[in-house]
Amino acid sequence: MTITRRAALGATLALPTLGAARAQPAWPARTIRFTVPFPPAGTTDIAGRIAAEMLSQRLGQQVIVENRPGATGNIGAEAIARAEPDGYSFLVCTISTAAINYALWGARMPVKPEDLAAVGLLLRVPNVVFVPAASAVRSLAELVAVAKAQPGRLNYGSPGSGGSPHMTMEMLKLRSGTDITHVPFRGAGPMLVEAVAGRLDVGCDNMPSCLGHVRDGRLRALAVTSARRSHALPDVPTLAEAGIPDFEATAWFGIQAPARTPRPIIERVGSELDAITRDPGYVARIRELGGSPPDLTPDGGTTPAAFDAFMRTEITRWAEVVKVSGATID
Repeated sequence: MTITRRAALGATLALPTLGAARAQPAWPARTIRFTVPFPPAGTTDIAGRIAAEMLSQRLGQQVIVENRPGATGNIGAEAIARAEPDGYSFLVCTISTAAINYALWGARMPVKPEDLAAVGLLLRVPNVVFVPAASAVRSLAELVAVAKAQPGRLNYGSPGSGGSPHMTMEMLKLRSGTDITHVPFRGAGPMLVEAVAGRLDVGCDNMPSCLGHVRDGRLRALAVTSARRSHALPDVPTLAEAGIPDFEATAWFGIQAPARTPRPIIERVGSELDAITRDPGYVARIRELGGSPPDLTPDGGTTPAAFDAFMRTEITRWAEVVKVSGATID
């Protein structure tokens, strides 16, 4: 067989590249980190730990969860946006970090949408509007009546400024013509402690975080924010049923990676998340928490491309909500 000089030179130049490729260890070769940008015990933490546990089993490599709360999730989000894009650092993102914050923080927002790559949606959950068990308020209509009779006297707690519970209550105030003072907390855990103790008049939180307190009778749910009643709290009306027509606010949680993470790794993790969210065991766990699995693809799943398109739509949608409600982080 005759080998031309050009072919021989091409083969010689290709050898270092081939050697370098062979030197790269197969991914994943070490522990993977999921950063949760909120404190433990909240829905973001719960969702992240369920996903990390199941992804560890599927990849044969440990996936650990690290909580880095602060600035409505921006501290954790920025840490991952600036992390080495090597496939070992991921963000458990939320409707706040990946959509609402861009409008709410404006020029102070430390992360841009293009700094993070979409990997997959994990679940959606409704919010719950509740009062302490000892409260005399027993319905949303009663809450609205008391708030109108005492403008600015009542307060409501949320897991933090900019989250979907905060935005839900701001829209509820706008739609009901009430004035209730916002008391933001550093996560769902501290807020729920105060609510159960009766030191808050009202509270709003993602369902997975507060569901146990509602079921045990420590909190009284007045309404859920989904379009339909939740299977987890079938006796609790929707906000629309409770007197606020056409009101829906659903929180969601997913996974993002540093923008320059190799595309094959993003697609691999996205594929694994799609399989996880279709797993009957996973679906049962999140339904018990009041959540629902992804529905971004025609067959009811998730992909990096579908999640990216979804987040872009949500950024536009919540920018309008922030504008109309006048909500601020201050």
